[in-house]
Amino acid sequence: MIVIGAGQAGLSAAYHLIRFGFRPYDEVVVLDRNAEPGGAWQHRWDSLTMHDVHGIANLPGAGVPESAGDERANEFVPRYYADYESRFELPVVRPVTVGSVHEVDGRFELTTDRGMYRAEAIVNATGTWNRPFVPWYPGIETFRGRQLHTADYNGAGEFAGQHVLVVGGGASAVQLLAEISEIATTTWVTRRPPEWRTDGEFGPELGRKVVAKVEERVRAGLPPRSVVSVTGLQLREQERAAAERGVYTRLPMFERITPDGVVWADGRTEHVDAILWATGFRADLGHLAPLQLREPSGGIRMDGTRTVRDARIHLVGYGPSASTIGGNRAGYTAARELRDLLRAEAA
Repeated sequence: MIVIGAGQAGLSAAYHLIRFGFRPYDEVVVLDRNAEPGGAWQHRWDSLTMHDVHGIANLPGAGVPESAGDERANEFVPRYYADYESRFELPVVRPVTVGSVHEVDGRFELTTDRGMYRAEAIVNATGTWNRPFVPWYPGIETFRGRQLHTADYNGAGEFAGQHVLVVGGGASAVQLLAEISEIATTTWVTRRPPEWRTDGEFGPELGRKVVAKVEERVRAGLPPRSVVSVTGLQLREQERAAAERGVYTRLPMFERITPDGVVWADGRTEHVDAILWATGFRADLGHLAPLQLREPSGGIRMDGTRTVRDARIHLVGYGPSASTIGGNRAGYTAARELRDLLRAEAA
């Protein structure tokens, strides 16, 4: 059995598979494309602290160490993951990039940059970080300034004195607008007016609502939507000063991009030095394309973590499990179901 990806969901799946009796390296292997532990967390921007992310969920069997809040998330979380891999001697092989997965004679063959792997079943935990989404707009290729996605963001300092256009209505856009606006001029554009939540912290009831909404879509074979589309946006304490400066005055999407800025449908123009696309990510599942799991609607029909078209393939950290706590639960569910499935087939 092969787990693809060593983020929260992949580590959880590996832990439970071994706990259920699968032998490390012999019967279960984790292939991770990163050179170091930490999943996508190691690639996040330096200004993202543990206070910003409100912590992460405990991996099974080992709690998250105490955090003062001001530690960089791209150092704190990878350190936790590295310690976890070592403590439980998880069978992680890295760096290995999986290029494609095919079914051959009833088994799966994984073509990678380090040779061929074969498996009876697959737990896919590749997340979204490697598939940043940038929508196309007329003139996008003509812009002479800098364009970058949040995946490429390294800190506000590189925009000092510039005019930065931030595109996107998610939590990342809100956070980065606060940072950048302290040393640069900003303009914020979104496709839809942002919905601000004023009913306090994200609680269990709202969490259940989010999971139910996303699960409803993936059960129907539709691509999952962002969490913010269900929860709405909420200002954190560190963003209130930006709100008071009027940073979150939102404009509708522009119509086209010019060499030095953007133009709206009503003829309004704006000169900008940089465009920051805070437009989210898509599930990184291209390597599974040969298995033809997708529905005509573009999504993969799911029943829990199991793909409906093939019960031997589980997606963890996908759809309703795309969070640290959701990834934990999905890892356990996938491991348990695959244990039962393979035992039944052997019998």
